[in-house]
Amino acid sequence: IEARKREYPDAKVIVHPECRASVIDLADAVLSTSGMVRYVRERDARTIIVGTELGMIHRLQKEAPEKCYVPATEQAICPQMKLTELEDVIVALERLQYRVEIEEAVRSRAERAVQRMIEITA
Repeated sequence: IEARKREYPDAKVIVHPECRASVIDLADAVLSTSGMVRYVRERDARTIIVGTELGMIHRLQKEAPEKCYVPATEQAICPQMKLTELEDVIVALERLQYRVEIEEAVRSRAERAVQRMIEITA
């Protein structure tokens, strides 16, 4: 991040919260994926250093193509993310193939959030 900031001194730095604390400390914003999308749409920053998986830059370019996106590192590639394709997701959902278990308190808060989103968009 420090090297990229020297290369692009006027750039803003956005990172995912999963980054190391030392990276987060250098960021202008620590955001979820949807938060990054909102950030690039709503901010005037012309150049943005992106600290997350490289594939995210493609999505950000689609959302705000007039901006310049600089990867924090060219090594930020998640091989597991590259293995999952839409067809895999469809099959997993059709077969109920993978079971995700979460605590009831987390589930109920998530359900309330989804219900609010549905109400807002309805």
